[in-house]
Amino acid sequence: MSDLVVRKILIDMAAPIEARWNGGDAFRSAFFNALSMSFPVGEQYFMDSVRAGLKALPPDQQARFAAEVQGFVGQEATHRRIHALFNGHLETLGFDNALERRARKRIEGNVQINVRNHVGATAATEHLTAIFADWMFHHPEALAGAEPRLQTLWMWHAAEEAEHCSTAFDVYKALGGNEYWRVRLLRLVTWTFAMDMARQTVRNLWHDGSLFRWSTWRSAATLLFARDGMIRGNYRMWAAYQSPNFHPRQQDTSRSVRWLQDNQDRFSVVGRAT
Repeated sequence: MSDLVVRKILIDMAAPIEARWNGGDAFRSAFFNALSMSFPVGEQYFMDSVRAGLKALPPDQQARFAAEVQGFVGQEATHRRIHALFNGHLETLGFDNALERRARKRIEGNVQINVRNHVGATAATEHLTAIFADWMFHHPEALAGAEPRLQTLWMWHAAEEAEHCSTAFDVYKALGGNEYWRVRLLRLVTWTFAMDMARQTVRNLWHDGSLFRWSTWRSAATLLFARDGMIRGNYRMWAAYQSPNFHPRQQDTSRSVRWLQDNQDRFSVVGRAT
């Protein structure tokens, strides 16, 4: 377990955001906008799942994980708030967040499922976000041309995702979660999230008027499917989760740690798990 820190990011989220805020690139902007649209409802689900998982543990295990879960919830709540502000600007620009409505309906439809599976789904999603975080630190060009405050937002979020990557995983294990369901949930979450992202990105591009432009899909191919792209370049990290000996802390998070150390002027510490 890690010593999680809750931070307040020091950027102005009141200032408007352009539709193609990511360096004027239609696809990169639409794709990252779809990611942001998934976060508020997703982060709330992660918090609810892990808190419910903590309550389901025996008292001695609750004491072991209490501080870690507190830090996890604090970080995720901050992510939810910041991306809700970001999404508010997108709404002003006329973007429709169908992904959020679909995800909320899915969550409500599965509310009676065993809490262990909710925590397992959270652990699987946190693996995807940890992969995304690692890729972002190796590929800062994904935000090339974006204004500094938005670069800070995305890199700060990525760094904290790497920081708390093992919380849900460890709670799932403590709940007696088995390997079969751990791997099955990864595959289910990956497919569901990929479909959500594809549909929302297309919707965003349609609203932007760039869905049928060659430059849009050339950018998509570079970002996602180049040799070291976000999807093609991360298959090994994704597949590593399926090993029975896998643990999130096996992944190298040194770049995210370094970013947090080097950019302390961009946030203030508001809490620390104790």
